[in-house]
Amino acid sequence: MIYPKLLFLLTLLLFSVAAFAQPKIILDTDFGGDADDLGALVMLHNFIDKGECDLLAVMNWSNEEFAVAGIDAVNRFYKHPDIPVGTRKDSIKHQEWTYGKAIADNFYHELNNKTAEDATTLYRKILSRSKDSSITIVTIGPLKNIENLIRSKPDSISKLTGKQLIKKKVKEFVIMGGKFPKGKWEWNFIGGMPGVTRFVIKNITVPITFVGFEVGAPIKTGEILNTINPKTPLYIGFLHFSNNAPWMKKYYNGKIINNSSFDQTAVLYAVRNGVGTYWEKIQNGYCKPDDNGGNIWIENQKSNHSYLKLKMKPEDLAKLIENIMLNKF
Repeated sequence: MIYPKLLFLLTLLLFSVAAFAQPKIILDTDFGGDADDLGALVMLHNFIDKGECDLLAVMNWSNEEFAVAGIDAVNRFYKHPDIPVGTRKDSIKHQEWTYGKAIADNFYHELNNKTAEDATTLYRKILSRSKDSSITIVTIGPLKNIENLIRSKPDSISKLTGKQLIKKKVKEFVIMGGKFPKGKWEWNFIGGMPGVTRFVIKNITVPITFVGFEVGAPIKTGEILNTINPKTPLYIGFLHFSNNAPWMKKYYNGKIINNSSFDQTAVLYAVRNGVGTYWEKIQNGYCKPDDNGGNIWIENQKSNHSYLKLKMKPEDLAKLIENIMLNKF
């Protein structure tokens, strides 16, 4: 027989362990280009509602005029309006083919690229007040925000440099980018900013798990969204992407088209790990990027680096990712 008081204490302990086990995530995204960023953000909102993670902030890499407005609109649509949004402060431009405006035009939002907080400042605030080794930073776009954080100096927020804050507060980086074991060019490893990736990876001393291009490429998701409520950010964003993205529109037939799930895989690993089930983790080596978007995995070297290699069938992972995006899990 379990006495009521003991049962209460056991229940409290289980809830405490579950809360502690929840990954505390900062998402760094180039929202508005490829629809996988939208899918990844929606997955995180649904994971929050299931108690599987805590999303501390969304950092925007893009200087597209409606990127922040789109992120804020998604956050509010999924009833998490208090999630802060930071952005890289740079000259703002509008790219008509991106889907940020399509979402912002259809859903309530308050923030934009001008009014959102500077990403470096927001990073420093969140990291400085967090427990040691407690944060998972998931990057699903180019790494300029991380470079800016690393280069940041002590200030009124913290006496530590950005590099020191990362070492003290970050548990792991999950970086969607590169190709493994080697590749000549990948967007997130260049982003029109030669040398950024090499600098960032050289200066991160905490564990990094790379989710390469080859992981998400065969995992096709999106077509199922043709069956959902069209008055949702998922539908509007993916439809606009299918009809307007330069590499997609030639295949457009009036409906949402399947697309590779690069960023969704990074979020899935960050929240659920899945090593041994979804993928294997390759270690005993390190990622050596060049200045132009390429990289190579150097084997038989001890480091804090690892990369994922698919184990589950792509079509099965696609079904899982779609169910998480649709909150059917």
